[in-house]
Amino acid sequence: MTTLTLIGKPDCHLCDVAREVVETVVADLPEDAVEVDERSIADEPELYALWWEKIPVVLIDGRLHAHWRVSPERLRAALSQELSA
Repeated sequence: MTTLTLIGKPDCHLCDVAREVVETVVADLPEDAVEVDERSIADEPELYALWWEKIPVVLIDGRLHAHWRVSPERLRAALSQELSA
């Protein structure tokens, strides 16, 4: 199973947009193929230290995929590649 981590914070417009992109893309993939783990820099100081100026951040299996803006086409391609590997 592939893990997608979405790092953001409450009341973040770009984070809300990124969440919608992630939900839409993941919904088009086979059920249970991708686990989405949403985390907040407001709750985790180590995430704040790493990512505060780049949120929202999307990691795929722990590797940086995108920050600030998430492209549905690029995310779909990356997840499809992960799932076919």
